[in-house]
Amino acid sequence: MCLFFCRLLQKYLDVLLNGRSGLRIFFPLCGKAVEMKWLADMGHSVVGVEVSEQAVKEFFSEHSLPYCEEPVSEISGAKMFQSTSGNISLYCCSIYDLSSLIVGKFDGVWDRGALVAVNPCDRQRYSSLMISLVEKNSSYLLVTVSYDPNKHKGPPFYVPESEVKSLFGSCCEIRCLEKVDDFSEKHRQWGLDYFLEVLYLLKFVA
Repeated sequence: MCLFFCRLLQKYLDVLLNGRSGLRIFFPLCGKAVEMKWLADMGHSVVGVEVSEQAVKEFFSEHSLPYCEEPVSEISGAKMFQSTSGNISLYCCSIYDLSSLIVGKFDGVWDRGALVAVNPCDRQRYSSLMISLVEKNSSYLLVTVSYDPNKHKGPPFYVPESEVKSLFGSCCEIRCLEKVDDFSEKHRQWGLDYFLEVLYLLKFVA
């Protein structure tokens, strides 16, 4: 799965960057995504949010990246882990505790499994937050999954294209870039007979 997403991001990196360098790129529910280091090594500034402190610490240790940690004064109990080079900052807290006043705004978003992990009843709250965190003219790459929701309840949760449009369509242009068959034995065990990864470009226009 991780390698799949790296390939997908690699394939559409130019779409995300749109000819720009030195971007601020946001990773919602980032876990230990290896793409964060990949983009940081290209000269971009990466910010992620993850509720698991263990996952955050493992990300830095697995990449042999020295880091420091400090409390986030605006969020009770939250910590921010930052590489000593300063180009990767990971917040350990609930994503809903973040705001643009705390983390600023972003030129790009790589949502590789965040929306599909969010409880369906929280999707509107999630999309409203994400919209508030992006700059005008930003590019948001969103990966959803498609399967028969009558056979599996999630997570990852099924998100139809119509819902992507209702969540984000009022403020950005939406284009489906690719659908990839990612069916595996795991999905068969869930009782499914197909499983697709669907990549969208959300283009926030000025």
